[in-house]
Amino acid sequence: MLELRPGCECCDTDLPPKAMDAMICTFECTWCARCAETCLHGECPNCGGDLQRRPVRPAAHLSANPASTERVVQPGLHRA
Repeated sequence: MLELRPGCECCDTDLPPKAMDAMICTFECTWCARCAETCLHGECPNCGGDLQRRPVRPAAHLSANPASTERVVQPGLHRA
């Protein structure tokens, strides 16, 4: 089950479970689409994998399977 991390690891913008601009790698490192494109150039800086749009968990399933509340932020990550 995906963690659905709550924010971008680069700029810390909020990425709620329904966010259409959340991007992840296979290890679930989470980025907003803007940072994924402009700072990371489509590649996860943690594992080197490509970034894909994170699926949206339907609201009806969030109570039984809540999104993570733990934020991961890497200050100074911007590589633009």
